[in-house]
Amino acid sequence: MISDPITHRNRTVAALHVVRRLLFSSLPSLSPRLLDHYGVVPPPSLRPHNRNPSSGHQAEANNDKKKKKTKVPYRPPSSLDRAGQKPVHSNLPFDFRFSYTESSPNVKPIGLREPKYSPFGPGHLDRIWTGFSAPAVDPTVRSVDGNGPEAVDLEKAKEIRMRILGRPLSPAERACLVEKYQKNRTKRQVNLGRRDGLTHNMLNDIHNNWKNAEAVRIKCLGVPTVDMENVCTQLEEKTGGLIIHRHGGQILLYRGRHYNTKNRPRIPLMLWKPHEPIYPRLIKTVIEGLTIEETKEMRKRGLAVPALTKLAKNGYYASLVPMVRDAFLTDELVRIDCKGLEKSDYKKIGVKLRDLVPCVLVTFEKEQIVAWRGKHYNRSTHPSSEERSFTQVTESGIFAENCSVDSCSSSVDQISDLNTNDEDTASSTS
Repeated sequence: MISDPITHRNRTVAALHVVRRLLFSSLPSLSPRLLDHYGVVPPPSLRPHNRNPSSGHQAEANNDKKKKKTKVPYRPPSSLDRAGQKPVHSNLPFDFRFSYTESSPNVKPIGLREPKYSPFGPGHLDRIWTGFSAPAVDPTVRSVDGNGPEAVDLEKAKEIRMRILGRPLSPAERACLVEKYQKNRTKRQVNLGRRDGLTHNMLNDIHNNWKNAEAVRIKCLGVPTVDMENVCTQLEEKTGGLIIHRHGGQILLYRGRHYNTKNRPRIPLMLWKPHEPIYPRLIKTVIEGLTIEETKEMRKRGLAVPALTKLAKNGYYASLVPMVRDAFLTDELVRIDCKGLEKSDYKKIGVKLRDLVPCVLVTFEKEQIVAWRGKHYNRSTHPSSEERSFTQVTESGIFAENCSVDSCSSSVDQISDLNTNDEDTASSTS
């Protein structure tokens, strides 16, 4: 039988169409009959999942997943995030200030350099920040009498302090503590701020040292040492401790016999240093009681006067006030050389001299402190250091004599009592 070439060609074309459909179709869609009849299986390169145009992007994504994931940078918990937390309450009976030795609550500023942002953080403390302090009592709350804001019970605070201190230390206990916490025995020490003095956060440092030690050594240098009495007073009042030893700028602060670390006062920390408020000018254009010409002439003479002393940077200035008082006994003007010191430092020293000597500040030009004793200076009201030391020695000698006389008289009385008792017993036996 002769086959028609046309029909043979049509069959070939039909077979090619079937093969093409098999090649471009997925394996699950192929029927078993066609696979068995034709035995055509597409190669892996022509399979549908390899012909997908997005296959390259998927491979890149898989490679990226295989790579090591980069760590998310660590974000520490913010102390400003106070969501759901109550403000901290402190039972300390004094106003919170940044510095307790370099600022006085009696001197009110005339302005602020920044808005009243609390350095404790927003919503962190239950006290109002007035711009330079956080009062223990809300100034807007009035007392029952209506005379003014409520007062803090200082007597109760003193009773608590005396209860914690307990009975006084004996001389042997005091000497043992002083020897135990000397510089050659322990390195535990708190450094007082050389410019800011006793700061608020330093109170927390002192209580942390009291956890493991009965006393802590405090080293004082710089501006606060001009008035060491104020430093000692503020340390005892703000910490509740007791100063048992002082040598120069080193102070040993004792915590007390009944100090309990679990019941220590809660001291909220300041997160940043607040800007200092604006105070009145220290140097006025015209000194009170003088004319403009006399003021200019005094400033010229003050800068030409020989320097009383030269202050070293971050030194110990406890003897500065007696030196100025002694110099005022003979000289009208006193000049102190402050070259090398910061301007804010010798201005603070000038303020302390003005209040402690007392004197009138003339100028701070050329890194010098020039002070004038004033028109109505009375020598009798300002004795020299030698006279003060002499009076102290005489008073201590008189006190010792009185004590010795009292002790002698008491011993004589005791001896006479013993003699009378012996006589009574002898007469009774006879």
